[in-house]
Amino acid sequence: MNKMVQSFMSRHEINRDLVILLVIGGLYSLGIFLSNTFVNIYLWRQAGDYMTIAMYNLAIFLFQPLSFYIAGKMAKRIERVIVLRMGVIFLSLFFIIVLLLGEQAATYNFMLGIVLGIGYGFYWLAYNVLTFEITEPETRDFFNGFLGILQSFGGMAGPIAAGYIITQLPEATGYTWIFSISFMLFIIAVVCSFFLRRRHAEGRFYFKRILDERHHNKNWQRILYAHFFQGLREGIFAFVITIWVYLITKSEFYLGVFNLAFSGMSLLVYFVAIKLITPTKRKIFILYGSLVLYASLFIILYRMNYQSLIIYAVIIGIAYPLINVPYASLTYDVIGKAWKAKEMRIEYIVIRELFINLGRVLSISVFIVSAIFLDIERVIPYLLILFGVGHLMIYPLIKNIYLQTTEEKELLVKEQLSDEKNR
Repeated sequence: MNKMVQSFMSRHEINRDLVILLVIGGLYSLGIFLSNTFVNIYLWRQAGDYMTIAMYNLAIFLFQPLSFYIAGKMAKRIERVIVLRMGVIFLSLFFIIVLLLGEQAATYNFMLGIVLGIGYGFYWLAYNVLTFEITEPETRDFFNGFLGILQSFGGMAGPIAAGYIITQLPEATGYTWIFSISFMLFIIAVVCSFFLRRRHAEGRFYFKRILDERHHNKNWQRILYAHFFQGLREGIFAFVITIWVYLITKSEFYLGVFNLAFSGMSLLVYFVAIKLITPTKRKIFILYGSLVLYASLFIILYRMNYQSLIIYAVIIGIAYPLINVPYASLTYDVIGKAWKAKEMRIEYIVIRELFINLGRVLSISVFIVSAIFLDIERVIPYLLILFGVGHLMIYPLIKNIYLQTTEEKELLVKEQLSDEKNR
């Protein structure tokens, strides 16, 4: 990795802001992966019911798009770095509140979800915009690739380290330690943000105009609906599988091993995916990845034990990169070719986030209603089968997306000029 960085830096000028933004992204990833995997378990150990966990996650997905909207308006009026800093501060505040509440945290589950959702919204809105502004076309691949490596290592090291700490220390002491470490990582990230160069904001926030653009741009409409169905799966899958791993093993360490299997395989497939997937192959890889992802669900529904869960972790670790790499590229290509994309990139990002979270909120809401009126233990497998279809719906929606290439545009211009001459 060091040779790769040195080789790249010898060919391109890496500015200070790019390095600082990578450091902030690495600190964020490690802090989140270290603790967030175990917040659901921490609340479960206190409350022991699915409703508490579902309401916590519902609050996150309700307030994340709301904070995206507010952060988007702010990012056009104040410096983007301040918005980023606010996101990290809210994430730090989340862990402070968890530490202060201690054994009473489950009682305030919805409030905790609100604080975390706000933190996510402010952080990711600002980070996405700063990435676009700080990186150049020749450094963007390096930045995204290196950030992906940092996130993957965070996903591997964080949960297994946290699981070991929790199991080695008595009672809730282990949780106190990992939440405290995450808090310190976010404080360091805030300090790092003061070294970023100030970037002044400009322009108005045209949320409704870009929302209405889906009626004029079929590609934008299709990608938004695809993100809605993506959110349908992510809603209840965000916590149900984690709870199942803990209920079967009764050990946070083995939950860490589960995440290690998932993130480790994802890291390997990520490197393969970026070499194999080309623009012409994006849609077929999304289809294959979605089929594998949905089929993996039946491994744990057929026989529920720790071994089947590890196999499931490995398979979804293969499937997600096959979906996410081409899907993310396709999404940004659609936005990049949309109406006034340069001036309205913040609005496009905010609206995309709105549709993802609409799907998440709907699936969790159905889960909550089911928990009120039905035996949720029996209903969960059927809900997973129903909402697991979410990613399968992406391909039918994106298969008709057509983006004209630069070569095709040039050819069209030549044909038009030729026609004019003939006339």
